Amino acid sequence: MAGRTADWWRGAAIYQVYPRSFQDTNGDGLGDLKGITRRLPHIASLGVDAIWLSPFFKSPMADMGYDVSDYCDVDPIFGTLEDFDEMMKAAHALGLKIIIDQVISHTSDQHPWFIESRASRNNPKSDWYVWADPKRDGTAPNNWLSIFGGPGWEWDGVRRQYYQHNFLTSQPDLNFHNKEVQDAVLKTVKFWLDRGVDGFRLDTVNYYFCDKLLRDNPAHEPDESDAGLDAPDSNPYGMQNHLYDKTQPENIDFLKRFRALLDQYEDRTTVGEVGDGARSLKTVAAYVSGGDKLHMCYTFDLLGPDFTATHIRNCVDTFQRMVKDGWVCWAFSNHDVNRHVSRFAKTEAERPVIAKLAISVLAALRGSICLYQGEELGLPEAELAFEDLRDPYGIRFWPAFKGRDGCRTPMPWEAAKAHAGFTSGEKSWLPVPYEQAALSVDAQQADSSSVLTHYRQTLEFRKEHPVLIDGDMDFIGTNQDLLAFTRQKGEEKLLFVFNLTREAAEFKLPAGVKVAGAVAVPGLKGEVSGGAIKLAPLSGYCGALA
Repeated sequence: MAGRTADWWRGAAIYQVYPRSFQDTNGDGLGDLKGITRRLPHIASLGVDAIWLSPFFKSPMADMGYDVSDYCDVDPIFGTLEDFDEMMKAAHALGLKIIIDQVISHTSDQHPWFIESRASRNNPKSDWYVWADPKRDGTAPNNWLSIFGGPGWEWDGVRRQYYQHNFLTSQPDLNFHNKEVQDAVLKTVKFWLDRGVDGFRLDTVNYYFCDKLLRDNPAHEPDESDAGLDAPDSNPYGMQNHLYDKTQPENIDFLKRFRALLDQYEDRTTVGEVGDGARSLKTVAAYVSGGDKLHMCYTFDLLGPDFTATHIRNCVDTFQRMVKDGWVCWAFSNHDVNRHVSRFAKTEAERPVIAKLAISVLAALRGSICLYQGEELGLPEAELAFEDLRDPYGIRFWPAFKGRDGCRTPMPWEAAKAHAGFTSGEKSWLPVPYEQAALSVDAQQADSSSVLTHYRQTLEFRKEHPVLIDGDMDFIGTNQDLLAFTRQKGEEKLLFVFNLTREAAEFKLPAGVKVAGAVAVPGLKGEVSGGAIKLAPLSGYCGALA
């Protein structure tokens, strides 16, 4: 970290912590800020640059903290502002930056802003949320849907109007067309900047504005390119082309205001979450170009079921063609999707192999990378009983869609302890499956062949090679299902070839391409023979180009 400049975020490795599942210190079965502080040495040992904290703000917890009732305070289940300050100070002492979640497209219906707004049609905050009259027959103003099921509108008997919600009915959408709302939101952002946070992950960053005219969304015919990107097939949300309820052009000017605020402080960053179906990369291009909006974004493109050379190349290549002066953050897992070991592996025996190969691929891509807690252990998705579910999304669409609880189960620290060392209490908020407890940190710590060891070695290698931080990336065409590309910066030029199939493969070096020798990248063991690189199933190779 000592040698990084103001653009430390460029090429950074970011570790996502889901606070309620990381470490409990008071025995109530819920993770807390003191627990994060306690486990900071583990995070630092991975060699990451920053931590992204999922929401810890005051909240009724209808959507596990993504329904905020006070943007400037810590919910008591997580601790206090003093606990946050202590955690951030300890992280900074270990060379770790702190990025916090900003959930500003909507609030909780318990937020004081909404309580005032719904009280009447003529109070000072009456226009702070998206309110609309019903149609003459009493139905909703238009056909917009909620991602969490049902209409995107909820009737309020006091105002005798509908309010918009993209998620739960208890998560009303703010009206960003009102400049007072923008000012109020930015004031809460400044609160955390003044406190010393290093950046923000912006939840649903393309949802801030909706169409002023509230026009109906047209029908959408999904195809293989965008199926399931924003919602599972069991959710009718995917049946609309979301032209009017999100990704409005006015968002650009607000993002410029957000960036202008950050630019008043040193070394701060933003990473936006873009969920926009097949248009996501185009939206990212608009949001990160020009150096006056977001620093970087991530999409759901690599968070789906495909772990193939064709899919990864298409995603990365499309971004590089669209965005010449912007930056992307790649990830295979987060708190909203099934863990990638379960998505990509076809058998249980493949899981550790896939876990190691996936981080090797991710670390070699051009862009920043985000890791989700537990993936460094190769954790699979947890299979939970319906009665154990806490996610309202999963409860609503069960059994066709099991929700997000399976990737949110507590972090396993000590295999022999109850709840794998996550809590000393009798019960944890979600159960810790036996198969996850067996993969705990202490079980892998001293194992030179473990997934955890591989993560540490891979991230260390990445940090030692500037070419992997921000070097150029060029794909090499091949008629085989192989992912081949070069990374180049200055005199260093590396060739990567990954075989993501279940069969041995041979990559013939293109004319004029000569390998000076293999590079000792952790876990990559392909061999060069007779002008070709021989690759075992689910393997990779790295060589220095002459």
